[in-house]
Amino acid sequence: MTSSITKVVIPAAGLGTRFLPATKAMPKEMLPVVDKPAIQYVVEEAVAAGLVDVLVIIGRNKNALANHFDRNTELEHTLEQKGDNKKLALVAEASALADVHFVRQGDPKGLGHAVLRAKAHVGNQPFAVMLGDDLIDARDVLLTKMLEVQDSRQASVIALMEVEPSQAHLYGIASIEETGEDDVVRITGLVEKPEPGTQPSNLAIIGRYVLRPEVFDVLETTQPGKGGEIQLTDALETLVEQPELAGGVYGVVFRGRRYDTGDRLDYIKAIIRLASEREDLGPDLRPWIKEFAEGI
Repeated sequence: MTSSITKVVIPAAGLGTRFLPATKAMPKEMLPVVDKPAIQYVVEEAVAAGLVDVLVIIGRNKNALANHFDRNTELEHTLEQKGDNKKLALVAEASALADVHFVRQGDPKGLGHAVLRAKAHVGNQPFAVMLGDDLIDARDVLLTKMLEVQDSRQASVIALMEVEPSQAHLYGIASIEETGEDDVVRITGLVEKPEPGTQPSNLAIIGRYVLRPEVFDVLETTQPGKGGEIQLTDALETLVEQPELAGGVYGVVFRGRRYDTGDRLDYIKAIIRLASEREDLGPDLRPWIKEFAEGI
């Protein structure tokens, strides 16, 4: 199925404080995962699903993001003169991926506020939101399935993943009811980062959304919630409670490979796992990992 949705919003205005001092001058979205910045994986995932109109929500000191998706004619010329066509292709790839736009968030008022900044660009049509901290393995299907569910249900769709109960307080958690369709559920309630032991399920919201444009109207009246920020989860809860507004909210349960690059330990794991599975690095890396682990 080919979706009519072409626009995706990628919030990237966070300060990346968990990675200081590395992110003092470099946006966390530009931290390399093997040899590509994390945000490029996200844009590649979007493009693979047909989302070629990309709006990145940025904050101060995020110019490196715009530079990465722009042409670097001097570097390209140097590589061309050297005859290094392989590296030339890699450099040119980012600028040719999609039509990438940028808008500043201004005040850091939370994820909901960042998404609201996309209203003028998105207009009155469904759109996707992809968080740069969550990398979905290219071999596993998620976003395409969400677009199909949005098209068939004419509702907003969020990605869900089972987490350990001890980790539930770190996520937005969903209450659900089955629909009869494999790994597609109807959302009956959402709570942002519940207190330990109070979570309604072990289904956590991960960083992929396909939203109806009515969410903008809800966000405009959503009051600050957890952490004093305007939470996207709170706006989605309103859509759950008032399905007449925009068809309610559904969830797609993801059972594939996800890499959380917003956490230092998981970021390191993601690099090791992805590098070990690559044809150019894996054959030498895997034996070294085994040797290193046995020597600990």
